[in-house]
Amino acid sequence: MQPDLPLCWDMNLNNINFQKFQLLHMKKLLFIVFSLILTTATVSAQRYAIIDTKYILDKMPEYKDADKRLAETSQQWQKEIDDKQAQLNQMYHNFDAEQVMLTDDLKKKREDQLFNMEKEIRDLQKKRFGFEGDLFKERQKLVKPVQDKVYNAIQKMAVNRGYDFVLDKSEGITVIFADPKLDKSEDVLKELGIKS
Repeated sequence: MQPDLPLCWDMNLNNINFQKFQLLHMKKLLFIVFSLILTTATVSAQRYAIIDTKYILDKMPEYKDADKRLAETSQQWQKEIDDKQAQLNQMYHNFDAEQVMLTDDLKKKREDQLFNMEKEIRDLQKKRFGFEGDLFKERQKLVKPVQDKVYNAIQKMAVNRGYDFVLDKSEGITVIFADPKLDKSEDVLKELGIKS
């Protein structure tokens, strides 16, 4: 059994525990403040630039040409699909008009033709416009070299000027405010030899 301590001793123990508690929290608070100061200093030391690749690409004649050729090819392929769809619609119209007079074998044959034509159109759409279809491949062939040229110019500018990172404000990143002097799109155009 523990002897009863005088009340003043008990208060002293509580006071010592409270002081230890305060000291521990002060250390934590100082660590957090020091970390924030260090982080702020590190972030402010980083150099960055903002560019607009859409603006840059729109200023490039070879991109405009590639985009125009891509649009023409896409329209041509869409017309091909639309023509086949019109042909299918006519086949359906003819089938509906003649269905009453057809034998069961002929009905089945016509229904198979309609089904095959629908499948052919779906396959053509997928081939032309589907994931990694002809349009994707054509874009890779026509547009990607121009995009690579812009990327290389951005990379060269960033290395030469000592930027830690470059943000693209054209797509994907939401920039609420950016000081116009940070926008280096004109510098990239100069790097590419394009006058704006």
